[in-house]
Amino acid sequence: MVRITALDTYDVRFPTSAQLDGSDAMNPDPDYSAAYAILRTDDRGGPEGHGFVFTIGRGNEVQQVAIEALAHHVVGRRVDEIIGDLGGFARELTGDSQLRWLGPEKGVMHMAIGAVVNAAWDLAAKYAGKPVWQLISEMSPEQIVDLVDFRYLTDALSPAEALDILRRAESGRAERTAQLLAAGYPAYTTSAGWLGYSDDKLARLARDAVADGFRTIKIKVGRDVDEDLRRVKIARDAVGPGIGLAVDANQRWGVDEAAEWISRLAPAGLAWVEEPTSPDDILGHAEIRRRVAGTPISTGEHGQNRILFKQLLQAGAVDILQIDATRVAGVNENLAILLLAAKFGVPVVPHAGGVGLCELVQHLAMIDFVAISGTMAERAIEFVDHLHEHFRDPVRVADGRYLAPRAPGFSAEMLPETLRDYRYPTGAAWRSPVELAPTAQVSAKELENS
Repeated sequence: MVRITALDTYDVRFPTSAQLDGSDAMNPDPDYSAAYAILRTDDRGGPEGHGFVFTIGRGNEVQQVAIEALAHHVVGRRVDEIIGDLGGFARELTGDSQLRWLGPEKGVMHMAIGAVVNAAWDLAAKYAGKPVWQLISEMSPEQIVDLVDFRYLTDALSPAEALDILRRAESGRAERTAQLLAAGYPAYTTSAGWLGYSDDKLARLARDAVADGFRTIKIKVGRDVDEDLRRVKIARDAVGPGIGLAVDANQRWGVDEAAEWISRLAPAGLAWVEEPTSPDDILGHAEIRRRVAGTPISTGEHGQNRILFKQLLQAGAVDILQIDATRVAGVNENLAILLLAAKFGVPVVPHAGGVGLCELVQHLAMIDFVAISGTMAERAIEFVDHLHEHFRDPVRVADGRYLAPRAPGFSAEMLPETLRDYRYPTGAAWRSPVELAPTAQVSAKELENS
């Protein structure tokens, strides 16, 4: 029987702060990073499981150590034992009787669990010869329910209710799969809107986004209201009235400030306002939503677990729910969140502004479409055009739509040369840029956007 022989980890960082890619009001100089994990096996020539946690630089080494703390749950275990019961495996990790104290079910340890759970899904899908979205979408409703931890959820969503949601969606799965493979999934882009970009660059990239087929763009706000009004006008003038324009404050405001600021920005016709205040302030989001009725409110990329999402929905605090592929405890917990959103009738627009997040979260949105909500209405996956060249199976976006992944796995696997050259602090990217191998250089698209 094949066994897991190692949980290898890497501190991978990209110097994105040099060109202010990813910059926003709360995080002005991020270096997009990944605490990266590989489940290695004794299956010579067989697949490995890859997963990671997205961070923005300092502290990535802390996240790496947290992943390593989970090695005793996987090393020496039979692969078929883990991938044959991925629901039980995820519950085992979140229920570790000592590590749980470091949360419980939140923070660095919880995200570390997500990396290992996602790596196990990558391994399972590779052995199955299918992409993760297809693997899960072809499961029976009962099998999907078994993947979810319903502890703390049953006052909002019972296993029976989840089963009913999945059974209602079951009849149209084949047609939706065919639609997805033929036409893809809607995308929106944030690539034009980083806060550190000049006015000219904002306008140029916004126009480029529309030319590339995107029907919604998002820009960062929250540093100065007059500056925001000016930048929103620049973006609106660049894309015209028929394109959605969303804004993202990245938790910058208090409740009163958010309500006032949004009221001033609202005449531009906003598709939504994202993260207007602390991600933990459920009642604050509900109050903001009440005060700015008519302007949709979105949050969730920093939602630390399924319980917080449950409460956001119970409180009527959001019009749009975000999910993030690496913030919670992996695929399983995100399935719980997708089921909660379906129960409450709230659309999910995933967060993907970070290295590898587009690659992962596309699978989750596609599972939602095929097997859970059964719709793409009012939904889109975020797209940022950075760092995809570092992945073995990078996202494919055409005419403003994600094309469904076809390669087996979770699209999480970085190239070996990337793990070598961007390993912190010893990789060539951190010693001297001229030492980089050609395949690890900044992409042509990033140079064009600089």
